[in-house]
Amino acid sequence: MFQGLSEKLTAVFEKMRRSGKLTEKDIDVALNEVKMALLEADVNFKVVKNFIKRVKERSIGTEILKSLTPTQQVIKIVLEELTTLLGSERTKLAVSPKKPTVILMAGLQGSGKTTTSAKLALYLRKDEKKNPMLVACDIYRPAAVKQLQVLGDQLSVEVFAGQQGQKPADIALAAIEHAKARDFDTVIIDTAGRLHIDEQMMAEVKGIKEATSPHEVLLVVDAMTGQDAVNMATTFNEMLELSGIVLTKLDGDARGGAALSIREVTGKPVKFVGTGEKSSSLEPFYPERMAQRILGMGDVLSLIEKAQANMDEEKMKEIEKRVLEADFNFNDFLYQLTQIKKMGPLDQLLGMIPGFSSMGNLSEFSFDDKKFKRFEAIILSMTEQERNVPDVIDGSRRKRIAAGSGNTIQDVNQLLKQFTQMRKMMKQLGSFAKRKGPGRLGKFFGM
Repeated sequence: MFQGLSEKLTAVFEKMRRSGKLTEKDIDVALNEVKMALLEADVNFKVVKNFIKRVKERSIGTEILKSLTPTQQVIKIVLEELTTLLGSERTKLAVSPKKPTVILMAGLQGSGKTTTSAKLALYLRKDEKKNPMLVACDIYRPAAVKQLQVLGDQLSVEVFAGQQGQKPADIALAAIEHAKARDFDTVIIDTAGRLHIDEQMMAEVKGIKEATSPHEVLLVVDAMTGQDAVNMATTFNEMLELSGIVLTKLDGDARGGAALSIREVTGKPVKFVGTGEKSSSLEPFYPERMAQRILGMGDVLSLIEKAQANMDEEKMKEIEKRVLEADFNFNDFLYQLTQIKKMGPLDQLLGMIPGFSSMGNLSEFSFDDKKFKRFEAIILSMTEQERNVPDVIDGSRRKRIAAGSGNTIQDVNQLLKQFTQMRKMMKQLGSFAKRKGPGRLGKFFGM
């Protein structure tokens, strides 16, 4: 996520640090590099121009140039302005004082609107303790209603579908009455999309909006389409008056142009982001956290929240004790792999830890179900000594472990590399805990 942009910005600030005291010329050169990095990331030109202007005006003040740590001051200004660019603070969903809250989902075909509707229902049920219902108003795309029903069944969320030949606006109204009768507190309406914006689609979505008076009108856009996403959001906003935006496929967006432009151009907040294919991979959008990640500062709060939802408290206390004693081993690693598999891709999690996002291609540390099973087989082929004291694993032991697990030496080497990476991460967390006092590693993980 934003890896290319993050690496370039980190390099700019590292060069500034080596300069020590800064002159106005130094700042001009650095901000020109920041400008080029943002433009290469497909950020809207006017957005970049205004952003650089604001940062420069704040950075050339005497309090910066005379500061003992001028680079840190400049980075602080960039962080603050980047946060403002992204929306300043998290914008929550509106909640109607009278049930149900109605959320209208709009967007083009292929943006992930139907799956996002289901993910939003799951988020509301798990994190907001709501009782949501999905409504299938896409009556044109083949199997669109069936797709939503299958997703609803998988997530145990009720899906309301209309009668044959019923108009989308009438389906939506009937769904709201059904929700009132069955005590659903939130109605999420999945509307029809098209391959491109056309009058018929917009008229239909506007008709549903006028009929239902939704409390939220959310536009679902594909972050990977860059400025096309921004242009599309502008058009939808002019015709529908959006209340917010959901950016999907943000995990695959190495540039970040849409995320960094869309709030400034449309004036509408990004409320959620999709970070993967799993049903749980829809997250609230926190501007400051995202700005920190872009600048290579990590996102510890999001990591804590993920850990809170997935990790066992007693087991974490055991691991905390071993981390503090520098005794993190392969038994701990296998447990952690299991937990991380629940939390999301490893490369995304490592990117949330300060300093890790600048380490290069973190995707090589990711793993799928097939790789997880291979790693598990390799660990279980180790002796108890090898699991407890990984440093004893030499070349001959690697050959034996590979043969015993039915894998190659390259597979064993890959596991050892990931283990070393995880141990490094745990060592950092151990240092954090020692500085902050007993029990703080558990608190880091939300315990």
